[in-house]
Amino acid sequence: MDETTPPELFNPLQRFGQDVRRVRLGRKLTQKHLGNATGYTDAYVSMVESGKLKASEKFASGCDMAFGTNGLFAGLLRRIDEGDHPSWFVPYLRLERKASRILAYSTNLMTGIVQTEGYARAVFRGSNPRTSAEGIEDKVAARLRRREVFDGDAPPSLWVILHEACLRTVVGGAEVMAEQLDYLVQVGASPYVEVQVMPFSAGIPATSTMPFTVLRFTDAPTVLYTETRVGGRMHDSAQTVDSALDDYDLLRAHALAPDRSLALITTLLKEYRA
Repeated sequence: MDETTPPELFNPLQRFGQDVRRVRLGRKLTQKHLGNATGYTDAYVSMVESGKLKASEKFASGCDMAFGTNGLFAGLLRRIDEGDHPSWFVPYLRLERKASRILAYSTNLMTGIVQTEGYARAVFRGSNPRTSAEGIEDKVAARLRRREVFDGDAPPSLWVILHEACLRTVVGGAEVMAEQLDYLVQVGASPYVEVQVMPFSAGIPATSTMPFTVLRFTDAPTVLYTETRVGGRMHDSAQTVDSALDDYDLLRAHALAPDRSLALITTLLKEYRA
């Protein structure tokens, strides 16, 4: 997109980049000057300004130092991640980025952190019928950015239990489902990720029929996250969290083993492709 494109058509990263460029030019700085001031190359600055690369927290803070904008760009960067999520989800999102272990159980839809772009788009279109196409794309981009927690030097371990209904509920059509299941197979091959399927043949789930997520930390108490139609809620009482962990152990025991789970996912993947 160029300067003739209406601002409302920019995605969040493009809007951030345009703001950086506008202030940089206002301060009569070149991309090389800004790169030197923030500790990055002029090519990095160019990628951020064009919206092709998400700025780092260090870069955003460096911009505030170079421009004298008192935390403006650091705040804009935070809102890129938080602005396209419901307000009740933001506390969970902040904790998810700090977790050392993520234990997720889903009953009918893929857990958000392992959704593909096409799958997430279909979910948001279905649940937000009055939202503009641009608004849907912003939500999709925000969901995909959750994967960035796995890009660091010490990514969290992720354990995902999916009820078989998640694999058989067709979201977005067969092509979208094939792409989603193919991604699950790739994710399941990671040393940091375990994927299990709770088969229909297991009968009624051993514990809760509602999805939930447990976040564990190296230096903070474990937290339980639950979600209903009206919003999400964090739970940190020891009794509630311990009960959820007991439930998760039972779910793991009744679900297919990881290798058998991936075999089932692969079988269904072939069916969708056919």
